[in-house]
Amino acid sequence: MNQKDNDSDPRIAALIDQNLKRVYSDLVQEELPDRFKDLLAVLKAQDAEQADKR
Repeated sequence: MNQKDNDSDPRIAALIDQNLKRVYSDLVQEELPDRFKDLLAVLKAQDAEQADKR
């Protein structure tokens, strides 16, 4: 089976779509790691400082 066959088979496209949605849904439900939360806090503080300087 070549790429063209995969593109023309709606069953394969539907399976790919289902799997991508399942993976994305699982990732969205995971809690953000503390190191990323800390980094976001630092970046927000930097943005606030720059906004105050303007």
